[in-house]
Amino acid sequence: MSERKDVLSAFFWLATMLAYAGYAGAPSPRRYLLVLLFFTLGLMAKPMVVTLPFVLLLLDYWPLGRVPGGPPAVPGLAGGGERQPASPKSVYWQLLKEKIPLIALAALASLITLVAQKGSGALMPLAFRPLGPRIANALVAYVEYLVKLLWPFPMSFFYSLAPVPWWQSVGAGLALLAFSAWLLSQARRRPYLAVGWLWYLGTLVPVIGLVQVGDQALADRYTYIPFIGLFLMVAWGAAEATAGWRRRQTLLSTAAGVTLLACLLSTWVQVGYWRNSETLFNHALEIDKNNYMAYHHLGMALANQGKINQAVAAYHQTLAIAPRFSSTYNNLAIIYAEQGRFDEAAALFQEAIRLAPTNAGFYRNLALTYQQQGKISEAEAVMAQVLWLSGKRGP
Repeated sequence: MSERKDVLSAFFWLATMLAYAGYAGAPSPRRYLLVLLFFTLGLMAKPMVVTLPFVLLLLDYWPLGRVPGGPPAVPGLAGGGERQPASPKSVYWQLLKEKIPLIALAALASLITLVAQKGSGALMPLAFRPLGPRIANALVAYVEYLVKLLWPFPMSFFYSLAPVPWWQSVGAGLALLAFSAWLLSQARRRPYLAVGWLWYLGTLVPVIGLVQVGDQALADRYTYIPFIGLFLMVAWGAAEATAGWRRRQTLLSTAAGVTLLACLLSTWVQVGYWRNSETLFNHALEIDKNNYMAYHHLGMALANQGKINQAVAAYHQTLAIAPRFSSTYNNLAIIYAEQGRFDEAAALFQEAIRLAPTNAGFYRNLALTYQQQGKISEAEAVMAQVLWLSGKRGP
């Protein structure tokens, strides 16, 4: 499922590209300001748009044909105006210079996002997950996304982050390297292959896991924009491969219709898993019985339905798989507190705080538990910590 920000950011991404195509054909300050406006709106919707300046450089090469010595512009895209200067270096500098404001905005958005994610505790430190495992997971994720494009089954709302066997990461890395080398060798003859592939690789960089935000190994929602590059490869490749076919239009139209029908059927199946919370999380557990996030959210869904014993069992399953997942300790403690098991609840809140010492909500819950036990001085001490974490100093 997609959040609104994914769709909105993709809209402004495409709007920026459209505005940039107009600017490339007839550069003017007004057209460039329109590019800046759409790009800024895209960043405000979702920071993943930071890779767009990189994609615009790819588009300069093809299909806009603005790079000296590169392929010509695609008919209908008048982007070759920058080929006029005698020195190729001046053209390269012009292409780069017009991206500098966009790169500056992207850098600012990246910095703000990193600070915000670190402040919320979502940014995983290198001490907890070193760079080596991150690179290994990233290489495998690139390949897994390709597989999911061809066969999007099974799909889960959350893919657990787990150690990657060395042979998988090495194999994925070698395959990506070999495939990239071949595609780049086709850059002059078939520029759409190189551009589409670099689009795919480059736009996934912010979310591939090198900078780990959250506990997921990969996420289907991250592929909306990156897959455009792959679809570009397929569309132009199919057009070239079928150029001499008889009844080409009929065959391609039929193939497109069958593909759309298959997509509709797979969408119908996938939407069925989102019928309700229990269905969704149980489906995730059918895919991966060690999906601690599915157990955690299943526990929340069961608790909301009043199925307390089942919720407690789901939370215990979560902690058996992920003993450092602080939110589960907090949720389990809330149930115990509601049952009057205050000592057990306090112990669980304390463990949640130990694992996430900057989460003010955990402190607040512990203070309320102390208050219910009549431990007023302890409750006041914990609430003072809540105020400190919230940036509100007491008198």
